[in-house]
Amino acid sequence: MTSTSVNPDLVADLAPEDLVPGKAVTLLQRVLMPRPADPRKVRTLYVDEERSERVRVTSRSTGELSAGDEVSFATYFNAFPAAYWRRWTSLPTVTLRLSLSGACRIDVYRSKANGDVIHAAGATVGGTERTVELELDLAPFIDGGWYWFDLTADEDVVIEEAGWYADREPLRPGRLAVGICTYNRPVDCLAAVATIAEDPVVLGELAAVVVADQGNRKVRDDARYAGLADSLGERFRLVEQGNMGGSGGFARAMHEALENTDATHVLFLDDDVQLEADSLHRALALSRFTDAPMLVGGQMLAMQDRSVLHTMGEVVDRYSFLYRPAAHAVVQHDFAHHSLRETPALHRRVDVDYNAWWMCLIPREVAEQVGLPLPLFIKWDDGEYGLRAGAAGYRTVTLPGAAIWHLAWTDKDDVTDWQAYFFARNRLIVAALHSPHKRGGGIVRSAVKADLKHLFRLEYAAVALHVRAYQDFLAGPSAVFPALKEALPSVRAEQASYVDGRVITQRSDIPEPEMGAVVTEGMAQPPVGTKAIAIAAVRAIRNNLRPVAQEQARPQLEIPSQDAQWFILSRLDSATVGTADGRGVTLRRRNPATFWRLAKSAVRLNLEIARRFPQASADYRGAYGELTSAENWQKAFTQ
Repeated sequence: MTSTSVNPDLVADLAPEDLVPGKAVTLLQRVLMPRPADPRKVRTLYVDEERSERVRVTSRSTGELSAGDEVSFATYFNAFPAAYWRRWTSLPTVTLRLSLSGACRIDVYRSKANGDVIHAAGATVGGTERTVELELDLAPFIDGGWYWFDLTADEDVVIEEAGWYADREPLRPGRLAVGICTYNRPVDCLAAVATIAEDPVVLGELAAVVVADQGNRKVRDDARYAGLADSLGERFRLVEQGNMGGSGGFARAMHEALENTDATHVLFLDDDVQLEADSLHRALALSRFTDAPMLVGGQMLAMQDRSVLHTMGEVVDRYSFLYRPAAHAVVQHDFAHHSLRETPALHRRVDVDYNAWWMCLIPREVAEQVGLPLPLFIKWDDGEYGLRAGAAGYRTVTLPGAAIWHLAWTDKDDVTDWQAYFFARNRLIVAALHSPHKRGGGIVRSAVKADLKHLFRLEYAAVALHVRAYQDFLAGPSAVFPALKEALPSVRAEQASYVDGRVITQRSDIPEPEMGAVVTEGMAQPPVGTKAIAIAAVRAIRNNLRPVAQEQARPQLEIPSQDAQWFILSRLDSATVGTADGRGVTLRRRNPATFWRLAKSAVRLNLEIARRFPQASADYRGAYGELTSAENWQKAFTQ
């Protein structure tokens, strides 16, 4: 723990009458202890034990401190994101409530948007078991900041439970329907259901869990299914349907929740997440207190390295129509190395355009007004929904401290595998619906640039899928629903028709390169500056004007995924390239005829998109109601 900007000894302690219980009415956020099995890195999300022995955890709410320990709860899951409650609700105060025994000192701190730390309140409590409440002002958080508390144990102390509370009832009721879309992940899916079913706070708010099972490995065949279905009873709804991607699964979950439950809020969850159950409660609590109905989402922690905050929130660039981290959002922050108190960049409020559907809460009135998701199968459906809700007057917030663990996209090849088709097509559809620019802004230029980079990297399958995506976008909105079930098999088949579209995982099948790693090292210096980049691009194009040397059985080089840059691969005739997850390689072989065929098609179609974009935009906007209607989705569910 670092020093604060105000000496706490100069701040008068709260009087005993200031600590009397009675102000805490509605639980906003529980103070959570780490799980007993959590390693030290993960414990940093819950407790800062820099000046203490290891906190002895007896439950998720109860921890024991030894005499002399100084423990801080200035942590991701236990500090209170005051700036978000200040910005989006009319609550004037928040109350910290602690039930504990043992003599100790409680010090409450707040931060400013620039990360400066200020001592806010302090009190010394006696050794008897008691509950104390500290009421704290939310006024000084307009741009950012958190509240947290530290405990200094004068003798052995037991924290029975603690939490952050409002002094009043919420503005709106809260009945939660959790919708999980799953495809061949019954174990992961039911682990999330079990986390929900075993949490008493979330269970008390739960109207339903709706699982849309779209896979061949059925949820109902898993050993845990019967017990969970029995424990949740009528609140557990399992629906099975053909694979319609994330948009089809979440649309089904939303439809079931709206039609068959009394839920006031629908919360989407991916099937492959690890869940902190209180995150669901925190999202629901904020949504119930906001001045107007609001979409509330969770941030992503990295499943591969669980103390790492992968992303805080995202926006859509309206010119390039690409999603990216929101302004001032911190990415890839490891709390095991730098605590919340030590990281000023984490204290500024971050505003977003949408929530990714690894965790997103949507009020019923929003869903009833703006409709179901677009039938996009996968990619951009969550971004589009946030933009659509925003256009209807509903804001979105991604709430710190409400989070799931999810596989980070740095371990995925989703811009080059079969998902490349859906990303390219759906990006164009969403731009047609929401771009403020007559001809789509910079979308055509960025698409051509991306296609050239793929071609230089010998990723012909990705560009072939992009070409198909451009054609299907130009086919108009009438082609979108029919493609929901039909596109994936043909997209996968087209990808597999290119050698670079097939992943080799068997070690015995991976060909040995002709040249050593030292050659790669010598090629790895990127061109810097406009002139150098232009020269490298010209050389790459010139290289595709000459025929390939007699094809060899062995590739020239073996290139790790992180080194597979266009300025390296464009100089080669062949190479194996590692996949992002490290499980295999793809074989890249230069083919000038394929290069020029795909380049010409990509450029021609993008010029056509630029020419026809105003009419396409009018067509897609005119079909909005048909693409999001419950009636058309119902047909898709039952066909």
